[in-house]
Amino acid sequence: MVDSKHKWKAWLYLSPALILLAVFTLYPIVNTIRLAFMEDYGMMKALSGATFEFGFGNFEKVVEYRNFTTCLKNTVLLCVLTVPISTVLALLIAVTLNSIGPLRRFLQTIYFLPYVTNSIAIGMVFAAMFNIVGNVSAEPPLITTAGIINNFLGIFGVEPINWINVGSSYWANITVMVIYIVWNALPFKILILLGGLQSINKQYYDAAKVDGTSRARTLWKITVPLLSPMIAYVVITSFMGGFKEYSSIVGIFGETMGPPGNKGAMNTMVGFIYQSLEGQHQGRASAASLILFAIIMAVTLVNLQVSKKKVHY
Repeated sequence: MVDSKHKWKAWLYLSPALILLAVFTLYPIVNTIRLAFMEDYGMMKALSGATFEFGFGNFEKVVEYRNFTTCLKNTVLLCVLTVPISTVLALLIAVTLNSIGPLRRFLQTIYFLPYVTNSIAIGMVFAAMFNIVGNVSAEPPLITTAGIINNFLGIFGVEPINWINVGSSYWANITVMVIYIVWNALPFKILILLGGLQSINKQYYDAAKVDGTSRARTLWKITVPLLSPMIAYVVITSFMGGFKEYSSIVGIFGETMGPPGNKGAMNTMVGFIYQSLEGQHQGRASAASLILFAIIMAVTLVNLQVSKKKVHY
């Protein structure tokens, strides 16, 4: 405990951090809530002296926006698909890495590289891998090169698939996004789960070996329960990050947020917020931010309730 006579020193030492926190975190949050309830607020309008009434008009315009359901559907669908897949893959890879003696650190470094690489740059690489060079809309299609992924699938006799080019289907676009997001999300999850695995007492595994327990049963009955706090943390943070998905869409499709000729087909809630800001609709963007916050909060509370019953501390 700090002596009461010297508490001012503690506040003095904390003041730089508290000031920065208030200016760059607390004030933007409060201001976002304020702008969300100012009818049709825009910065240029405010600078010109316009006044704004208090109300829920911004929320109504967000919900009534013609592509709002598309943004919400894409956001939810990407979360529902990527979080379970990436979590299961991360768990299996972490368990495998933990059981490897030689080259463990080298492999850990390899798996962690995507986490420290710019997501836009990675997206451009993925776009090039799935891109078909040529005129896919011609009859018959004039394809110069089908792309790395299609060339690989061609080894197994699969015809070239139009993943992200003109005329590509919605589910083909979703498939590309799921592959990219899962691959990009693996490093952080592997790091967290691997750290949890290394803290598990080895006596549990020794006892399982003595009893002749299979590896699958050991994984399900020992590893998963003991690792459940880490798994719960990974799942909760993954849903939080998944609902804020934006840079991956830009990396694959560019600012159009969709394949050529179908602008905005893969747009997300965060993409909608950025577009509102660019259109000088700060009030609408703030309202969309609060809606997204409410969705993330609801999903997080559900995850926490499930964690109380399933997590073993």
